[in-house]
Amino acid sequence: MAGPAVRRAAALVALGLGALWWWAVLRLVLSGDAGVLEGAVAAGGWGLSLLPVHCVPKDSVSEVSVPKDIVAEGSVPENEARDH
Repeated sequence: MAGPAVRRAAALVALGLGALWWWAVLRLVLSGDAGVLEGAVAAGGWGLSLLPVHCVPKDSVSEVSVPKDIVAEGSVPENEARDH
C-alpha cells in the first residue's frame, strides 16, 4: 500500500500531465500557429485514454476462487453462493 506522500506525488503528476494535455488541445483549437509538439501531446494523451487501464480481471486479487471439485461438501454454507 502506498503512503500518503506517494499518493500525493502521483496526484500532482497526473494533474500536471492533465494540464499539459489541456494546454496542447486549447492551443490547437484557439491558436493559428500551433505546431507538431501540441499535436503530438494532444494525440498522445487521447491515445492513452483509449487504453483499458481501469479494467480488472473477473477474479480480483482480494477474492480467491476455488474450483467446485476441490471444495469439500459442507465446507461452504448453503446460503452462500459459490459462483460470483
